[in-house]
Amino acid sequence: MRLKNKVAIVTGGGTGIGKAISLAFAAEGAAVVVAARTRSRLEAVADEVRAKGGKATAIPIDVTNEDQVRKMVAQTLNEYGQIDILVNNSAMMGATAANVVDIKLDDWNKELAVNLTGAMLCARGVLRGMIARQSGNIINISSNSGKGGYPMRSSYCVSKWGIIGLTQTLALEVGGCNIRVNCIAPGWVEGERLESAMKGRAEATGLAYEEVYEQVVDGAIARAALGRIVTAAEVADAAVFLASDESSGLTGQTIGVDAGSRL
Repeated sequence: MRLKNKVAIVTGGGTGIGKAISLAFAAEGAAVVVAARTRSRLEAVADEVRAKGGKATAIPIDVTNEDQVRKMVAQTLNEYGQIDILVNNSAMMGATAANVVDIKLDDWNKELAVNLTGAMLCARGVLRGMIARQSGNIINISSNSGKGGYPMRSSYCVSKWGIIGLTQTLALEVGGCNIRVNCIAPGWVEGERLESAMKGRAEATGLAYEEVYEQVVDGAIARAALGRIVTAAEVADAAVFLASDESSGLTGQTIGVDAGSRL
C-alpha cells in the first residue's frame, strides 16, 4: 500500500473527483478526512471507506470560513495525531455563461473565495503542523481552464490560474521543510459536474442542452489526443501518485489529466 499510515484531508470529498480521490487514498492505506458542505454525501463516502476496512471521518465545512478550517485541522489532529496530505479540491462552477461585462461582482467574489482563497486557507491551516514535522504533501486541483482563457467563464479561469500560482509559490516557500506541493489540472471529467455545467450553459445561452453538449464536450473530444474525456478515477490515480513516494522528486508541478486536449 503506497499510503499506509498516512492521514489525508480531501476537501470537496463528497462527490466527483474528491470522492474518487478519497476512495483511492483509502484503498492505498490512508486514513481519510472528507470535507465539504453537504454532510450526507460526506457520510456516504466515509461509510464506503469504513465498509472496506478503512478509516474515514466526515467533517462538514465551508472552506472560505477560516474558523471552520481551523476546527477541521484541530479535529483531524485530535483524531489521528497528524496530517500528511492535503488535497484542495473544493470548487464551485459559478457563472457558466457570463462575459466579463455581464458577470455579477458577487458571483465573481464568491467563486474566487471558494476556489482560490479556500485552498489558501486550508493549506495555511495544515502547513504549521507539516513545517513542525518537516514533512507533508499538498495537492491542489486546478483545471485545463487554469492554463488558458475560456470565454464566458472568467471567474472560474482566474481562480484556477491562481491555484497554479499558489502551487508554485508554496512549493518554493516550504520545499526546505521537506514539504511538496503539486497540482493536477483535469480536462472535462465524466460525471455530475459536467452535466450540471452543460445544463447551466444551456439555460444561460438559450440553446438546447444537446447543442451545448455537442459544442463543448464533443468539441473537446475532437481536440483530445486520446479522443475522449477523462474519468474521476483517472484524476484520482494521478493524486495517489503525487501523494506517494513515487513522486518524491516532484514539487511545484502541474500535471494535466486531460486526455491530451492541450497538446
